[in-house]
Amino acid sequence: MDIGFIGLGNMGAHMARRLLEAGHKVVVYDTRQEAIGNLAALGAIAARSPAEVADAAEIVMASLPTPDVVFNVATGPSGVIEGKRVRRFVDLSTTGAVMAQRIFDMLRARNIVQIDSPVSGGVRGAEKGTLAVMVSGPGADVAAVEPALKVIGRIFVLGERPGLGQTMKLVNNVLSAAAMAATAEAMVTGVKAGLDPRQMLEVINAGTGRNTATEDKFTKAILPGTFDLGFAAGLMLKDVKLFLAERESLGVPTDVIEAVARLFQAACDECGAEADISAVILPVEKRAGVKVRAS
Repeated sequence: MDIGFIGLGNMGAHMARRLLEAGHKVVVYDTRQEAIGNLAALGAIAARSPAEVADAAEIVMASLPTPDVVFNVATGPSGVIEGKRVRRFVDLSTTGAVMAQRIFDMLRARNIVQIDSPVSGGVRGAEKGTLAVMVSGPGADVAAVEPALKVIGRIFVLGERPGLGQTMKLVNNVLSAAAMAATAEAMVTGVKAGLDPRQMLEVINAGTGRNTATEDKFTKAILPGTFDLGFAAGLMLKDVKLFLAERESLGVPTDVIEAVARLFQAACDECGAEADISAVILPVEKRAGVKVRAS
C-alpha cells in the first residue's frame, strides 16, 4: 500500500518505521528535517508539506501532539485537505470527540473520510507493534485501512460514529493518569512512614492495589530517578482536560479525575510541561520532604 505518515515524534517514528518494514511505500512529513531524514534513510519518501503527502497516497496517517496541530495539518493551508490523491485520513492522535467530528465534517466536504484511530501502549508499544488501536469510522473505510493498522497494533473497532475512538482513548488515558497520581501519593506516604519503596511495590503487585504504575512505570522511571517513560506530563494533562470537557457535555460527575488534573497541573507548573509523566510524583515528594527512590 501507498501510505502517507505525518508526525515522526516518539510514537510516530516507530509506527512509520514498522510500516516500511512491512513492505509498504511510506511518504513522510514532519516539521523537523532530522526526523524526516531518519525515516528517509530507512527507505521512506520525504515530502515538504502535509498536502504533498496527501498528493502521494490515498491513505494518510497522522500522529500529532495536540488537537490544534491536528486540525491545522488536516484542514489548514497546505494541509491534507488540499491533497489530490488522499481518500482517507487516519488520525492516530488524541484530539477528543468534538474535534474529531469537526475534522470529519470538513474533510467529508472534499470527499475525504476521516477515521479516528488513537493508540495506547506508549513508546514501547509503538516500537514493538503492540499498541491498542481504537478505531471508529465508516465500515468500508475502516476495512480499507486495517492492513496498515494491523502493523502497529491490535485493532478495536468501536463503531462508525466520528469521535467514538477518541472517547475510548480519553477513558483509557484518564485511568492511566489516575493510577500514576494515586500511586505517587500512596508511595510517598509509605516512604515517609519508613517503608522501603521497592518492597512496597512487591507487596502491592502481589495484592489488589497493583496497576500499570506499580507494575511498570515506578520500577522503570521513578525508583531509579530516570524519569524517562517517553510521554510528557503536559500531553497527559491535555488528555485529562479533554476528558473533563467531554464529561461536562455529557453531564457526568468526575470528582476523582478533577483531582488528578490538579496534580498534573502542579507537575507541569513546577517541572515544565515537557517533563516526563513520571514527574507527577515530584510535587508530592517536595511537599512531603521525601523521595521515592531505590537505595
